Amino acid sequence: MAIPHLLVHDKRDNVGVVVVEGLKTGDEMLCVVTEDNTEFKLVAKHDVPIGHKVALTDLRVDDSIIKYGEDIGRVVAPVGKGEHVHVHNLKTKRW
Repeated sequence: MAIPHLLVHDKRDNVGVVVVEGLKTGDEMLCVVTEDNTEFKLVAKHDVPIGHKVALTDLRVDDSIIKYGEDIGRVVAPVGKGEHVHVHNLKTKRW
């Protein structure tokens, strides 16, 4: 198996986590779902730092972000499939 660029921990997740340094716009990512070891490809729409999230589908304002099978926040600006998900378009629901 090739080295993955993005890990998705749960089939319900709508974001994955970048696990390589230097992911650039236009890179085709090998994505692995660790729950069942399945693979898929996704094109990065932005440069994304290691440890940051990438949207697996298009997300609309007020959609929940699911990571590790858990709701970690809500979308506050539209996010396209393959785009960087971070503080500029994701906010916690705690406050």
